Amino acid sequence: MSEETYFKFSNKVLLIPMVAVLLIWTVFWVEIRFQINLNQYGIFPRTLMGLRGILFSPFLHGSVEHLYNNTIPIAILTASLVYFYRSVSLKVLLWGVLFSGLLTWFIGRPSYHIGASGLIYVLASFIFFKGIFTKHYRLVALSLMVVFIYGSLLWFIFPLKDDISWEGHLSGFITGLFFALFVKAKIPKTKKYAWELENYNEEEDEFLRHFDEDGNFIEDKYEVEKSEDPTYKITYHYKENKTKDKT
Repeated sequence: MSEETYFKFSNKVLLIPMVAVLLIWTVFWVEIRFQINLNQYGIFPRTLMGLRGILFSPFLHGSVEHLYNNTIPIAILTASLVYFYRSVSLKVLLWGVLFSGLLTWFIGRPSYHIGASGLIYVLASFIFFKGIFTKHYRLVALSLMVVFIYGSLLWFIFPLKDDISWEGHLSGFITGLFFALFVKAKIPKTKKYAWELENYNEEEDEFLRHFDEDGNFIEDKYEVEKSEDPTYKITYHYKENKTKDKT
């Protein structure tokens, strides 16, 4: 697959992030509008009822600040995933929610774990490691951008604050790394220049022929040398006047 075909914009790049953001904001609006609390539908580790939180917890948030902090990363990372890894984007999203939620259910503290941050860590981890593993220059650049923008997220996989589900963050980080290792994605073929090919011969390179062994520039040997100033031959034609003088 060529780079022109692979890196092609589609409506999904905008549609999927918009749907994800709309869903989490709609659920929060319902809680505010009808004065209800749906936190009990979050992940409660090692309980049967807590398993339902694997599906529901990404849509639940405890406050406007919590919701806002997750909105921008989920939109940017989801759009990046769909654009750069569209062949596996839905797989990473759906299975990422399930695997990270299940791992949180296993290792989490006995409390309700809610929020889309687990999925955010799945996306950030997958995009970073997958780009490094592929070694494609555009995907590596994307990985570096993720580190530059969201590198500080790494600290929150550790138990720094009691009111933050670091278990969910850690689960998402591990899940993203796992997917980056084992989920195969179609990667575009990088265009190779003549000097990158195995059968490349320097002696046959037209460009290198313009340089000697010391790197000095040599004029084109095929250029036609300019000749000396041309000479002109002038020919005069004389016409005899046959008219005789009359007396």
